[in-house]
Amino acid sequence: MKRLDKSEIIFKVFAYVLLTLFALMCFYPLIYCLAVALSDKAAGDSGTVVLWPIVNGHIGIDLKAVKFVLNDKLFWLAYCNTLFLTFYGTLVSMLIAITGAYALSKARLMWGRGFNFLLTFTMWFNAGLIATYQNFRDLKIDNKYGFIFGLGFNAFNIILLRNGFKGVPSEIEEAATIDGATEFQLLTKIYIPMSKSSIATVTMFYALSRWNGYYWASLLLAKTEDKPLQVYMRDLMTDDGTGTDLADYSTNSWKFAMIVCSIIPILILYPQMQKYFAAGVNLGGVKE
Repeated sequence: MKRLDKSEIIFKVFAYVLLTLFALMCFYPLIYCLAVALSDKAAGDSGTVVLWPIVNGHIGIDLKAVKFVLNDKLFWLAYCNTLFLTFYGTLVSMLIAITGAYALSKARLMWGRGFNFLLTFTMWFNAGLIATYQNFRDLKIDNKYGFIFGLGFNAFNIILLRNGFKGVPSEIEEAATIDGATEFQLLTKIYIPMSKSSIATVTMFYALSRWNGYYWASLLLAKTEDKPLQVYMRDLMTDDGTGTDLADYSTNSWKFAMIVCSIIPILILYPQMQKYFAAGVNLGGVKE
């Protein structure tokens, strides 16, 4: 084993300390949200919670705010809407991205350079927020189903997948073509299995975008039965709980309880997908 000199030891110690502090800074907001959500009314209103939930001046757990959130029917309706938009929105977006990226990755595609230029051009220039909103409004994208297709295209993700597909050896495709494979078989039997990292990365990008989507959902989805979780939480928090019974717990407690309940799926899924990120994102460099 190579022995580290003094400068290398100092650097490693400094790097580990810095990374540890950075990790704690990122982790603390979650700890704080959970602590406030599990604290009683007095502690939540006074702002004395730092790391641990406080009940009657002592460390403890008060589940009243969490129970309020779990019994809120509109919260679960919004939750279901978010799950619907995330699942089917990601599914539609990935269908568009995979088929588009596969076609654009082929040198034999007629006018392929022109199509790739137009795709990249949309990342540099766009119509702007007002024109885009007017376009969505005129297309009657004011419900969950229209919303899924209206926001189903993303140029960057298609380019990411296109570069991933270009990394598949051409010899494998040629051998499969000689054996009589069709384009559909090439895509499903060769390109998709050999591009799992980039596909998993883009899938997570789409899923996170749909799950956290607020801006366009707040503008386009006006009906209460169509609103996703982010819009519902924003509407509820801006009126400070008007119309709800807040006698038993603080406004801060139920707000943070709602935040904690809303991020549980992401906390479960994200670590499972993290291993694909490094390999997938590295395929995003420009390839021509």
